[in-house]
Amino acid sequence: MATGGPSTPARRRRGRDRLVAAVAALTLTAVVVFGVAAVRRPSQRPAARPPATAPTAGAAGTAPGAAAAPDGRPGELTSGPLMASSPPVRVSIPALRVDAATVPLGLGADGAMQVPQNGTDIGWYTRAPAPGALGPAVLAAHVDWKGRPGSFHDLADLTPGAVVDVARADGSTAVFAVTRIERHPKDDFPSAAVYGPTDHAALRLITCGGDFDAARRSYRDNVIVYARLAHAREG
Repeated sequence: MATGGPSTPARRRRGRDRLVAAVAALTLTAVVVFGVAAVRRPSQRPAARPPATAPTAGAAGTAPGAAAAPDGRPGELTSGPLMASSPPVRVSIPALRVDAATVPLGLGADGAMQVPQNGTDIGWYTRAPAPGALGPAVLAAHVDWKGRPGSFHDLADLTPGAVVDVARADGSTAVFAVTRIERHPKDDFPSAAVYGPTDHAALRLITCGGDFDAARRSYRDNVIVYARLAHAREG
């Protein structure tokens, strides 16, 4: 009988063990990087669950090697203008006649992003970058509230090139230009596209859309507006 190596069945078992371990590691990585979109929605909840690794204001959603200088200057792997981090205080969308104050939003107990407590305020997700800094800033507001239009009631009517002005606490204004508008079912929210890192100062505006599901007391879809920083206005 030959000696000195494992039998063929033993080799097969080891191969299966390695395959199972590799699949488990890949699955865990996908969950950590991309997260999952929340399916259950309280009434009129405007946004899906952010991924577990949503960029913080300090990290600014940077890709490896793409960090900006502390004063907001572009780095080698960034594109377009950048601004130093400063919280938003007000949002103006001239095409929709929207002019509203911002409020901070965090995560609720269910892990989903919080929502504004009235139909007028526009919420800034504080675990994402500040508008104008590198990465995707996220703003959310209601499409309606207690039978009246909310600040983002007509968000789906925006067109590419429309301007979004975000006044910031340091006195500057980040001026964004809309690049595209999308609508997605709430159970198929594009978390990676909305919250994932970018090489520029980006903005996402999110609200509810589509048909209203009376049984669930919630709209079926999310409207998402994508924009990028066009220029900064000081003072």
